[in-house]
Amino acid sequence: MSGPTDLPSLPDARFAGLLAEAQALQATTVELRRDLHRHPERGLDLPRTQAAVRRALEDLPLEVTLGKSTTSVTAVLRGARPGPSVLLRGDMDALPLQEDTGLEFASAEDGVMHACGHDTHVAMLASAARLLAAHADELTGSVVFMFQPGEEGFHGARHMIHEGVLDAAGERVERAFGVHVSANIAAGQLQTRPGPMMASTDNFLVRVIGKGGHGSSPHHAIDPVPAAAAMVGALQTMITRRVSVFDPAVLSVTRISSGTTSNIIPEVAELEGTFRTLSEHSRALVRAELPKVCEAVGSAYSCRVQVDLEPGYPVTANDPVEAERVLALGREVLGADNAVPMPAPMMGGEDFSYVLQRVPGAFAFLGTCPPGVDPEEAASNHSNRVLHEESALPSGVAMYAAYALDALRASGRRSLAG
Repeated sequence: MSGPTDLPSLPDARFAGLLAEAQALQATTVELRRDLHRHPERGLDLPRTQAAVRRALEDLPLEVTLGKSTTSVTAVLRGARPGPSVLLRGDMDALPLQEDTGLEFASAEDGVMHACGHDTHVAMLASAARLLAAHADELTGSVVFMFQPGEEGFHGARHMIHEGVLDAAGERVERAFGVHVSANIAAGQLQTRPGPMMASTDNFLVRVIGKGGHGSSPHHAIDPVPAAAAMVGALQTMITRRVSVFDPAVLSVTRISSGTTSNIIPEVAELEGTFRTLSEHSRALVRAELPKVCEAVGSAYSCRVQVDLEPGYPVTANDPVEAERVLALGREVLGADNAVPMPAPMMGGEDFSYVLQRVPGAFAFLGTCPPGVDPEEAASNHSNRVLHEESALPSGVAMYAAYALDALRASGRRSLAG
């Protein structure tokens, strides 16, 4: 006789106690998260955040190294026996926003806010280090904890890679895993996918140079404004006609500026924006075509054109095996209903992509939608009103720990999906 079919799924026995252990650390996790949230820092120089991480780890048996070019923290946990190493990453920096959440632990720093949830990433990773330290005798190999500044456009991962984070345990890590919270996913649900998961993030600045003059006599001037306006449409046509719909790109002109007053034809107009792709092929194509389009349009209007391309982050691409490993672990640790394939890539970017270019691994989203709120309606990451449900944090702690335990447990059994 079959059992009831309307009961919620339960975690698998192999990691049955792991989520409970993470929940037992919740007070510590929340305390660190709220401290960081109240005192956010931006960029590569996060001295207070670094000090808070060091305090959180100081009683654990970890080998801690501080960054030289940034305020990063790298910590290595050695297992009971030598073996391979895996890397777990949490980013630490905040955004230039004035918080408007009403939280009792809202940012005390004017114009700076943890609006992307990096405070939760640090807190979850620190608690995962504590949880794994309690299981060190089960590990054959080492765990590298990567506490990274400068994810929000500052290429912090590149700094840490240059300083040796991937070799911190003595040899190159064999796998890597990162978690990012999302207020637009149900609290406690884990999502990831094989292959491209997040986009590349290049920016552009176009200067259209004409000849200034009086607004009443445009025939005596070379007006850059019509040329700049024509470029906006031409760039969108370039995206739809030069880039394959099956390998998409998105281009947005986010700033147009020119002139000083109503009766002066300006000499210069500027366009600024960003383009995102899900493959290096489309990325290279857009980088090559964008200057051609702008220069051709400018020539048609008798304007000179200068194009500056600012390289951003590469495509964040999960190793297919590691993505399936994370989903399988999620089903074991969190239950089948709380680990689901991500339905589509997103066009935001991540500098964990630099790690995944060098090491097989996976990046995953953890839902933190507040209770009683439709995830599609919740204020999203990078909003100054975003809220992250703290009861979901033990799920992230447990997933960090499960990934390392699955890779390094000394039982001799094949690891999940391995």
